[in-house]
Amino acid sequence: MKRHTTPVLLTLLLGTAIAQGSSPLDLKLALNVVKSVTENGKVAEKFLPAQGNVPGDVLSQVVTARNVSSKAVKNVQIPLNVPKATFYLAPEKAVDTARTEYSIDGGRTFAPAPLKRKVTLTENGKSVTREVEVKPSEYQAVRYTIPELKAGQALKLGYRVQVK
Repeated sequence: MKRHTTPVLLTLLLGTAIAQGSSPLDLKLALNVVKSVTENGKVAEKFLPAQGNVPGDVLSQVVTARNVSSKAVKNVQIPLNVPKATFYLAPEKAVDTARTEYSIDGGRTFAPAPLKRKVTLTENGKSVTREVEVKPSEYQAVRYTIPELKAGQALKLGYRVQVK
């Protein structure tokens, strides 16, 4: 089995945070492996630190955005790339909400889900263009827009991916 190391995933995900060096935001990423465990006869999720990951592992990626300035900031955008060694599954459970948009072109353009793209098919010998829905597993980036973040306030935003 091929193993994917956490440092590679963290580097890919935190590129945006590093680029925002002069930002009023402090961004911290928590990357955990999600495991199903049975406790007292009930199935529950357990979050373990992501170290070497194998294909099929589900990872929870949660970024905490804290406003470290003395003023409220408005319409803050936080883009996160979906690492190439993974595919997007779904939004993380029990985190804060913000306007969420997705990209299928490496983060050049974003739109709310469901994303659509045009494909050209041949039907009865004729070329026909149709609009089809993009599967979430094809998302390459996620962008959160926070309408307002007061001074000192923090929000947690995130999603789950699966190692290819």
